Amino acid sequence: MAVSETHLKQGAAMSELPLEYQTPNDSVKILGFWIFLATDMLLFGCLFATYLVLRTHTDGGPTAHQLFDVPGFTSETFILLTSSFTGGLATLSMRNGNKRAVISWMIVTILLGLSFIGFEAHEFATDVLAGATMQRSAFLSAFFTLVGTHGTHVSIGIVWMLLTMINVARRGLTPATSRKVFIVNLYWHFLDVVWVFIFTIVYLSGVVM
Repeated sequence: MAVSETHLKQGAAMSELPLEYQTPNDSVKILGFWIFLATDMLLFGCLFATYLVLRTHTDGGPTAHQLFDVPGFTSETFILLTSSFTGGLATLSMRNGNKRAVISWMIVTILLGLSFIGFEAHEFATDVLAGATMQRSAFLSAFFTLVGTHGTHVSIGIVWMLLTMINVARRGLTPATSRKVFIVNLYWHFLDVVWVFIFTIVYLSGVVM
């Protein structure tokens, strides 16, 4: 009798957990992804430190103040922050068990991510055509490496979100697919946080200073 009561209590406790945490295996995988994000944060920390050291080493080439386009990087910021909001709505819809809304918000997030990459590719192409290449100065090498690494992460996130969305469309909202939706949006929010630092440390301080 006591054993049955214990099982009932355990079942009730499990049902109170979000869908993505209802199996021990999924909980461990989410914890592992948090550890991955910590290591990725170290990577970006090194790139930020390198940029801060080299940002004044222009070797007579274009400076940040001459190079950065305020409307361009402001638009990129607005688009990426909006995509973080829509990604959050996808997670909220997943918690509410609304498969159609999850797919819809993920499509919006993917389109916003593609717009961000489009703006970034246009910025890089404009800089290169103006002679501001990675080889021109240490400042430009650090700039392209830092911002390009973030752009690569966003591109990976777009592909990852697309595959996750297809998985949800085919299999519905199960603990496994819910865990994937949660993790890919966690990754997307992480990229937004990194971009806020890029916006502040690279672009904003570059224009002001």
